Amino acid sequence: MVLILEWYLYKVKLFKMKIFKKITSILITLIVMINFSSCAGTYKLEKSVRLTIGEVYYQDWVAGVQGGGAGFNIFIPVSDNPKNIMFDSVYFKRKKAKLEFSNNTIFIGRFKTTKNRIREINMINDSDDEFFEKTPFNLNDNECVVSYLDNDKIKYFKIENIIKKESILYQKTPSKKL
Repeated sequence: MVLILEWYLYKVKLFKMKIFKKITSILITLIVMINFSSCAGTYKLEKSVRLTIGEVYYQDWVAGVQGGGAGFNIFIPVSDNPKNIMFDSVYFKRKKAKLEFSNNTIFIGRFKTTKNRIREINMINDSDDEFFEKTPFNLNDNECVVSYLDNDKIKYFKIENIIKKESILYQKTPSKKL
């Protein structure tokens, strides 16, 4: 009789453990799903922005001096901006750069790459991958996302069909002026 009672208590204990494991795994799954859904909502793209954007393009550049550096710049011309929206950053080609406002008509994002730079002796991995960032947007090579501030809230919009213009070969390292 004692053996039957011990066996019964053992089975009850196993049953409780199985239920506890199932409930725990369900709770963990729910927490992870809620966490991912809240992250996705942070980077919501706006459908339209109240300004007129011209032809957006980018250009690769290389300094004419060995070790002078290389990179690319993206140019976002704005012709009509009634709310005086100031862009903050641009996500382009798996990188992020601050945007500068130049000549009251164009925003410029400047990106540096690993090409044409002085290599240090202790560098083992010399690829552009070390300069790529994990960006929150899945973009094609001819698309970018711009972040801007609107009523103290960061917003995002996507620009498509970005044109690549002919590369610029500088005699020396380029200045920040156009």
